[in-house]
Amino acid sequence: MPPRSPSSSTPPASSSASPSPAAPSPAPSPVSAPGPVRPAAAEREALTVLLRAAGCVFAEDEAELILATARTPQEAADMARRRAAGLPLEHVVGWAGFHGLRVIVEPGVFVPRRRTEFLVDQALAAIPHASVVVDLCCGSGAVGAALAAALAPVELHAADIDEAAVRCARRNVAGYGGHAHTGDLFAALPDRLRGRVDLLAANVPYVPSEEVPLLPSEARDHEPLTALDGGGDGLDVLRRVAAEAPRWLAPGGCLLVETSERQAPAAVEAFTRSGLEVRLAYDEELYAHVVVGTRAGPVR
Repeated sequence: MPPRSPSSSTPPASSSASPSPAAPSPAPSPVSAPGPVRPAAAEREALTVLLRAAGCVFAEDEAELILATARTPQEAADMARRRAAGLPLEHVVGWAGFHGLRVIVEPGVFVPRRRTEFLVDQALAAIPHASVVVDLCCGSGAVGAALAAALAPVELHAADIDEAAVRCARRNVAGYGGHAHTGDLFAALPDRLRGRVDLLAANVPYVPSEEVPLLPSEARDHEPLTALDGGGDGLDVLRRVAAEAPRWLAPGGCLLVETSERQAPAAVEAFTRSGLEVRLAYDEELYAHVVVGTRAGPVR
């Protein structure tokens, strides 16, 4: 799970997908109050100036989003101050835009990156009629929710070792009848899923340990280390997932894992070693790399 790019750090101001698990409250109309009411344009400009001074690249867009989310001018000002202090925008407003959904993102939970939408697209292309879906290393459950929204109805399970992430994921997958489990990788899943999973999406941590201190402070200081640190070469968790996945996949089922360009050859090797038929997918615009491994046998 790499740091966010600037384009993914600002959620869209609206979402066309439904159901929408968590849409922030719209900004209210101005109400009568003692003294003059500050014009909306002036309030927007004040927030923009504050955010720009704090180094927010998309200060104007972020100010608009904060104003659209906050219920009162005071709440908007408080949110802008938290953002200026370095809190990720998604934690400030309480949601992130992901694959057409508004996904709840609570403080301390990994924020889904826009590049990970490519993993979702690859999964849908690989098994367009999947009926059993697992979102491993789920974080907020954004990947699972996006897959379920496109495939519904499905049997959806999300799992993460971080309890805060699982609480957040439970809220995001509930609207699709999904289940969220706490535990270390496959140990968190119900045993009855063995050999039945059509799509296994695992957005594993893949930042090498020595590079974690180099991440932007938004990630380093506000997201769990377990969602970022992938070990010495960044592939420790990926190798564990690839090794055990064939026992959980249905015949013809797919494992999909996001990685980096530099790590892709070693990731492909790990998939091949586990007996999966493997291919590497790449999106130039998002700079996204996804390893797709298929268990031999017919698709259910």
